[in-house]
Amino acid sequence: MFNVIPFLLLFPPFLMFNVIPFLLLFPPFLMFNVIPFLLLFTPFLMFNVIPFPLLSQQRSPGKVLFDLVCVHLNLAEGDYFGLEYQDQRKMTVWLDLLKPTLKQIRRPKNTILRFVVKFFPPDHTQLLEELTRYLFALQIKRDLACGRLICNDTSAALMVSHIIQSEIGDFDETQSWQHLLHNKYLPDQDAIRDKITDCHRKHVGQTPAESDYQLLEIARRLEMYGVRLHPAKDREGTKLSLAVAHIGVLVFQGYTKINAFNWSKVRKLSFKRKRFLIKLRADPQSAHHDTLEFAMASRDCCKVFWKICVEYHAFFRLFEEPKPKPKPILFTRGSSFRFSGRTQKQIIDYVKDSELKKLPFERKHSKILSHSGMPPQSSSFRSQVPKEVTSSRVGRSAAPPGSEDSPAGSPRVVINGAGDPGPSPEGRHLPPLTSPLLTDAGCVRNDDEEEARRKKFPTDKAYFIAKELLTTERTYLNDLQVITQAFHGAAGKDEAFPDSVKNLISASYDPVHRFHQDFLKEVEQRLAQWEGRSNAHIKGDYQRIGDILLKNIQGLRQLTVHLQKHSECLVELERVCRSSRKAEAVCRDFEQQRVCYLPLNIFLLRPLHRLLHYKLILERLCKHYPPTHEDFRDCRATLADISEMVLQLQGTMMKMENFQKLLELKKDLTGIDNLAIPGREFIRLGCLSKLSGKGLQQRMFFLFSDSLVYTSRGMTPSNQFKVHGQLPLYGMTIRESEEEWGVPHSFTLFGPRQSVVVAASCASEMERWVEDIRMAIDLAEQSSSPDADLLPTGLSDHTELESEEELCGSRSSLERQGHRGNTTVHVCWHRNTSVSMVDFSVAVENQLSGNLLRKFKNSNGWQKLWVVFTNFSLFFYKSHQDDYPLASLPLLGYSVTVPAESENIHKDYVFKLHFKSHVYYFRSESEYAFERWMEVIRSATCSASRPAPSTRKELY
Repeated sequence: MFNVIPFLLLFPPFLMFNVIPFLLLFPPFLMFNVIPFLLLFTPFLMFNVIPFPLLSQQRSPGKVLFDLVCVHLNLAEGDYFGLEYQDQRKMTVWLDLLKPTLKQIRRPKNTILRFVVKFFPPDHTQLLEELTRYLFALQIKRDLACGRLICNDTSAALMVSHIIQSEIGDFDETQSWQHLLHNKYLPDQDAIRDKITDCHRKHVGQTPAESDYQLLEIARRLEMYGVRLHPAKDREGTKLSLAVAHIGVLVFQGYTKINAFNWSKVRKLSFKRKRFLIKLRADPQSAHHDTLEFAMASRDCCKVFWKICVEYHAFFRLFEEPKPKPKPILFTRGSSFRFSGRTQKQIIDYVKDSELKKLPFERKHSKILSHSGMPPQSSSFRSQVPKEVTSSRVGRSAAPPGSEDSPAGSPRVVINGAGDPGPSPEGRHLPPLTSPLLTDAGCVRNDDEEEARRKKFPTDKAYFIAKELLTTERTYLNDLQVITQAFHGAAGKDEAFPDSVKNLISASYDPVHRFHQDFLKEVEQRLAQWEGRSNAHIKGDYQRIGDILLKNIQGLRQLTVHLQKHSECLVELERVCRSSRKAEAVCRDFEQQRVCYLPLNIFLLRPLHRLLHYKLILERLCKHYPPTHEDFRDCRATLADISEMVLQLQGTMMKMENFQKLLELKKDLTGIDNLAIPGREFIRLGCLSKLSGKGLQQRMFFLFSDSLVYTSRGMTPSNQFKVHGQLPLYGMTIRESEEEWGVPHSFTLFGPRQSVVVAASCASEMERWVEDIRMAIDLAEQSSSPDADLLPTGLSDHTELESEEELCGSRSSLERQGHRGNTTVHVCWHRNTSVSMVDFSVAVENQLSGNLLRKFKNSNGWQKLWVVFTNFSLFFYKSHQDDYPLASLPLLGYSVTVPAESENIHKDYVFKLHFKSHVYYFRSESEYAFERWMEVIRSATCSASRPAPSTRKELY
């Protein structure tokens, strides 16, 4: 065991640091003693210098020490960092987390480990924790002061101004000037002191968290960001420097980057004695040799740099930590070194999926005490400037973040309208997109009272089928009122909206609405009589539904002419919105209202979809009744009538569903103007990772019958997806390429002018994409127009562009209202999944409404809610009479099961919704209702079964 030797590092006088004694407790099973040691805090790194005498266990790997540091800092994203030290050769190296610490450090009494940033991501919005961004800001501050981060005076002044804003707050001429005199942030600070103060004046009101964000935003654009130079020479003896970054291996001459070898171009990295070798993939168009050779100072220098390259490649390019190589039986060849730790993807997934407790942290040398109270964010939501809550008291909890923040990949509960939905069951305030549905203590029901009410129900399955007809008819009538009342009122107030379209919609939907009002009253009366105990003496007269259905379906046939007009309404509404900005604004504003809980065009197609629901309900009734039942004949006759209507309108329905989907996707995309054209069919949308020079990057792909479009989530006020490129399907081939690229579930798309490597999240996702793309390629080959182009003139199909709006976070993005974050496209983006047009068609048929009792994982009581399932989501109301839902829960990515015995849910007809760490329980009123809810929810949480290829081709 080593003695503890407190010591202080000698820093220039302007570096002030506090010395804080600290006890490190080691687990008893590791047989460590409790050893007091000193932590030295400096203004550069919150956890900068650690005297080494920590470990008495000879075999403890470096990971033990590193994990203790991260635990001490409460740092969830610690894998971006590392511990570096100088070895006996005076070379700065990283602590190997797999090897015993004391085998690496020969003179532990005199060794200092520094906790510093090891992996610099290309985009600081990928850092999901505020504490992580703060530590990165400290690293930038240190690199500026020591002259490692080289940049022009303007960038340097701007970065220092953000550092000062974080430390002393808003500009005050005397205070700011004095602060610059006593603190040195740049080697040549005096020369640009006026520039620094001019920049500082412009940051009034900016919090320390925002200052960190802006500092990292500027730093990441610099050529020397995160670069550590390793001296080398080329074949001709020219002095160069090598470096490694997220994109690959870089070559510098002085401080100018003269070359970059992307990971996608590198086949192998190796070293032989003091020669560092880069073997490239064969490229006839490249002027480089297949193997590049650089001479470094020694073999040790080569090995150190090679190790860093291996780790950078694994961290940014792999999905999972590489598995250890099997040990050779007799002889060893080459190094056994491998990357240890989580990859960047694993870190992001871990933070997004974990409900981490945010503990306050103090910013050293800042007059503003900061507290980490923000939920983990996705890169897409973190592209906004983070807001930080400040307080005059240490330890005071932070206020909830704004409703525009939401965790990527976590279940999104969308509250219609602005504002905080109130405290969660655990007593915490959460933003709407993370709030666990609804909370209303007044709605918690007494279980005995509920059971007594349930026993009054008839037990015949036909009753519950009829009740499904009633509950879904209530929802359908409410959806009709969205068109006939709410939208008619909104359009009628605006004189710019054409009377011809208003009259067309009224003439087509008002008669249907009036008909279903009367139909619903008859169904309600029959169900009330069916349930009534006073009707027991006339049993049979009211315990049927076929007679009402037969009479009303025959009346509905008289409205077929109006149903056929609904497709014309959809087309005319789109034409008006395309030709008139005012009309488009009316529709856009209406879609932001709470009553319009789905895209407007979906409501226009509801009458056609309702015919399918009637057909399915009648099929279940006919299957349940024996031929001798008095209700069987009416149900069978009604089924024949409704089947004839469905067959008559099926062609129109399929065309309108595809047209509606293209119109909806057009709203979610920017960069495409001519999406909804005749002949184009939507096939599938979803997330894939695209392999590029920057590594694997999440992209949203849209597959149509003539092309494949890939996008990324932009920074537009409506959160649209920006198109990056288009791959025509005509002439495309596809090949699985996991072995070639070493990326799980990857495949390559070979086009006439471009090849793209993409990776799916799992094997089943890859299978769905490959199947649909191959089918789409066959359709494109049969098409007479192989050169279809979705992108506007000037944007080629192989150019990936990033606008300034995407690269920069803007304050206005925090103030935007009415984002479209609850559409299927955005849910697929956050859940990293995909859906096809077949899935949408299945979802149209699988709609359900009714009362459910809802319970959270850690709550006691059950809350009664009116629940509507449609469009892959559950929508929650207090009762069926409400005009709009209070919350919604998209189900893509969820699994639906029954509770296990260990969960202690001792109730009948309970199903469980589970997504990662989020669990909800729901109770239905009967076995039939339980089976129906399970059936329809599985249609949203599982991939829809595919029809035969011939049937699929009929759709396109």
